[in-house]
Amino acid sequence: MINIFEVNETNKMIEQENLDVRTITMGISLLSCVDSDFEKLKTKIYDKITGYARDLVATGDRISMEYGIPIVNKRISVTPISLVGGGACRSASDYAELAKVLDKAAYETGVNFIGGYSALVSKGMTPQEEMLIRSIPEALSSTERVCSSINIGSTRTGIDMDAVKLMGEIILETAKATRENDSIGCAKLVVFCNAPDDNPFMAGAFHGVTEGDCVINVGVSGPGVVRTALKDVRGADFETLCETIKRTAFKVTRVGQLVAMEASKQLNVPFGIVDLSLAPTPAIGDSVAEILEEIGLERAGAPGTTAALALLNDQVKKGGVMASTAVGGLSGAFIPVSEDQGMIDAVNDGALTLEKLEAMTCVCSVGLDMIAIPGNTSAATISGIIADEAAIGMVNQKTTAVRLIPVIGKDVGDIATFGGLLGHAPIMPVNGFSCEAFIERGGRIPAPIHSFKN
Repeated sequence: MINIFEVNETNKMIEQENLDVRTITMGISLLSCVDSDFEKLKTKIYDKITGYARDLVATGDRISMEYGIPIVNKRISVTPISLVGGGACRSASDYAELAKVLDKAAYETGVNFIGGYSALVSKGMTPQEEMLIRSIPEALSSTERVCSSINIGSTRTGIDMDAVKLMGEIILETAKATRENDSIGCAKLVVFCNAPDDNPFMAGAFHGVTEGDCVINVGVSGPGVVRTALKDVRGADFETLCETIKRTAFKVTRVGQLVAMEASKQLNVPFGIVDLSLAPTPAIGDSVAEILEEIGLERAGAPGTTAALALLNDQVKKGGVMASTAVGGLSGAFIPVSEDQGMIDAVNDGALTLEKLEAMTCVCSVGLDMIAIPGNTSAATISGIIADEAAIGMVNQKTTAVRLIPVIGKDVGDIATFGGLLGHAPIMPVNGFSCEAFIERGGRIPAPIHSFKN
């Protein structure tokens, strides 16, 4: 039971510390829509999404009003479209047509984003999967709400370097296709290693093939709550610091569990997971970088940053896992640059570099996220950055990802503006030395020795 003290405490977190439920995401399996007739496939996809999610936005709004908890986004994730469209799509343009169907369904249901324009190619690409990947620039430049993700590696299979090379080219093409809006298409495109099946956060969400027909996942975020709690333990030892983070994460996750169970009941859809991720926003006081500074760093990126982030990520998970029947997704701390004012300030002050961010991804929830780079960066360099990040995920048995935005027409010192939760970002320099000969080798980097656990 939740007592009156907890109710008052939660109200304070919402009103003063930016606590919110970042998203209710409905996962929908499209496997039952598979059809060799392209027109029938499009109709089945649209009908199933709009049928299942017709009440999603209204239900989220009703729960928000009833409990006084802000629910910022309502989203849909679907089965990777490369699997659904393989029997009917004959060209990249056919796949792009399916993206438009997804966009139309998202508009009809009123959701903010729909994820699942995806392919899972960690060991190799089928012709259909390669076709979908090559369609991404057209798909993301011709839609507003569609998000795309490609899984190019895993601890069990290694890294598909052919897919890594291709994704460097595709990211650059997507940037060019959306150059009029600071290459915003790349903000809706994630390259994963060890992608989870139940991630409610965009742009990487898709409905895994191991999931049921329909499920409700909730993502909670509360960087401001954690930062405020840590103000009361300034100068205390690490045991006190860790205990404070754990207790705070527990309280935040309880809010997510409440919303998830209520949404599940009202929509008559099974509850999946609560993802407790400290996902920042551009709002003042809603920053992961500021938590790291509250822990004792002058600026995010200073010596000790990786250790502080590792501590934060671990304690968030330890506190959250006790507050929900199922914690999953990407639970921990996100470090996107454009969406976190503290990160932006650290970049502008010279405290935070791309190389330091890469080191931090060894211990954070995801990886190099929402990082704007010069528009003249080569496809091979982008592929090299993807390969580095995938290697961290593969060897350490964790999810890593890359969401790079080569902003066409802009260079170091310029600012890219994306708007809303995506925020704005300073263009960060990249290492100018070439890795082209490495990327051109092709083939696959084998799985590490510790992957053999059968």
